[in-house]
Amino acid sequence: MQHDGFVAFLVFDGVTMLDVAGPAEVFTEANKLGASYTLKYISVSGKPVSTSIGLPAGVDGRPGDIGNLDTLIVPGADHLPCSPIATELVEAVQSIQGRSRRVVAICTGAFVLAAAGLLDQRRATTHWQHTRLLAAAHPGIRVQPDALFVEDGNVLTSAGVSAGIDLALALVEKDHGPALAREVAQKLVLFMQRPGGQSQFSAPLSVEKPKNQPLREAVELISAHPEQNHTSGSIARMVGLSPRQVARLFATELQTSPTKYIEQVRLDRAKALLAGGQGIAKTAAVAGFGSSESMRRIFNQRLSVSPSEYRARFQSTMARTDDRVALDDVRNASENIKDDERRNQGLEA
Repeated sequence: MQHDGFVAFLVFDGVTMLDVAGPAEVFTEANKLGASYTLKYISVSGKPVSTSIGLPAGVDGRPGDIGNLDTLIVPGADHLPCSPIATELVEAVQSIQGRSRRVVAICTGAFVLAAAGLLDQRRATTHWQHTRLLAAAHPGIRVQPDALFVEDGNVLTSAGVSAGIDLALALVEKDHGPALAREVAQKLVLFMQRPGGQSQFSAPLSVEKPKNQPLREAVELISAHPEQNHTSGSIARMVGLSPRQVARLFATELQTSPTKYIEQVRLDRAKALLAGGQGIAKTAAVAGFGSSESMRRIFNQRLSVSPSEYRARFQSTMARTDDRVALDDVRNASENIKDDERRNQGLEA
């Protein structure tokens, strides 16, 4: 079967424009550097579609108008996680996938692949806002909530819209090698491999108020005062239950453990403080981590970035006007060097 770099985007009304334009720019830039991708855009009806920004998008035909493909790309849209997937869209994917060397979903396009059965018993991801929903709606999918993109066999899925660009660049690297992909990344001012996972972009933990009154009191106290010395035992004493009963309530209503819940609340508080330009040491104390080292360890474990890296990426442009922050950067850089030295010695930082 000949594929010859033939890439088809299956578009539809409401499709997220960047899910299409971002990867398309990567492939087009690769062509300027020696690749040979042929890009086509198809819709179920063969008619133009309206994109998420209201800009009409023309197409080259219908699914039946194309032959064998190298890559089928299904972009996302805001309505896909919360509405039934159109039958004709599902059938289009099912009809094309057998003629494609690989199938790619960008962002919430994963819900289309899931409805078509292409993600059954596979690892996959989607936008961080919808990973839980994808897992709940399709228990057969092994959802990877923190991944920027996931490859399982010939099916690939990505996180939010910009992660679709990351995935397209990875495809170029697989097809044409790292040297050409690196040139594309340089031209488009992209990371070859973006540091960290998508958890660093996620919003603070949001849960409905627990129905159980003692549990509700516990989570409200933790959220209001993450800096206090919360433990499973202290929570149990506060609400007048045994640690085992508390653990059962957290598992039943919040699908987590007391320890993980406390850690997530503290992590969210720290992310907010760092984004506001707060110093590392002060953030660690206010968020309840106890020390900069403890906070750094949790950030690296959960987000795959250090606190200073997180702050550099997400703080307001108005936040870096304080000499205290600059001094803290110097201190933290020194601590990071020490971390590297310890890692090089085979020790846990």
